[in-house]
Amino acid sequence: MRKQPAIDQNSGISLRTPARAVTVLSVSPNDADHLSLQTIIGHSKWKLFTASDLASAVSLLHGHEISVLLCERDLRPGTWIDVLENIKFLPNAPSLIVASRLADDHLWAEALNLGAWDVLAKPFDHIGVIRSVKSAWQRWHDQTHPHAITSAFSAAS
Repeated sequence: MRKQPAIDQNSGISLRTPARAVTVLSVSPNDADHLSLQTIIGHSKWKLFTASDLASAVSLLHGHEISVLLCERDLRPGTWIDVLENIKFLPNAPSLIVASRLADDHLWAEALNLGAWDVLAKPFDHIGVIRSVKSAWQRWHDQTHPHAITSAFSAAS
């Protein structure tokens, strides 16, 4: 009998992924953002890394395979756009999610047009974070491990 994937009881969304683990890098000068994300995903097998600024984030990106990067809109110094510019040319660039207390239509349109995956409003909503991170991870996985999809389909035939 196959073991069923873990389900987050509050959202009904699977917290396990079929292949590699979900690795999330939270980039924010606000410790409360990191704590909120830890509370939301802490009970899963997802791994959370934290950075308070761009330099720390770049260092973590070079030392770990990060699949999802959740970035505060305004950093000190810089913004999420500076983060996007720094990850754009990484071989397995993470999917970028922008977070802001002012997550309006303008930010959402700008972020998606420049290459971000999603925009999340703060304070973080449990279901919204899980859904956004899960879909961002799936996009990252599909782009960085396309052979995994092919072999899954080949095995099914």
